[in-house]
Amino acid sequence: MIFKGVGEGKPYPSHSLDDPKDWAHLAPRMIRLEELITTKSNLDLRALLSSDSTFYGDIFCHVVEWKGELYLEDGLHRALRAALGGRPVVHGRVLVLDPEQPAIT
Repeated sequence: MIFKGVGEGKPYPSHSLDDPKDWAHLAPRMIRLEELITTKSNLDLRALLSSDSTFYGDIFCHVVEWKGELYLEDGLHRALRAALGGRPVVHGRVLVLDPEQPAIT
């Protein structure tokens, strides 16, 4: 399996990083694909195959850590490209949320 899990939606509390530029203060780090749980179960192949898919956004995946789990919020196409290229890791910016915050219902 490529990812730890495939989810649909964000099980963690909402955060204030709505714009890709808001994530820039978080230093990127390497994340193993097998540790990620996706927040999307579908991918637009145009995003995966596009040569300029990161032209308008961040070149790093956006990951939310909540209650010890890593959720891939943005960058599913980057993670899949890494997997298809035989790379077990992807670079991502990780936002750590307080595990005491209630989940979105």
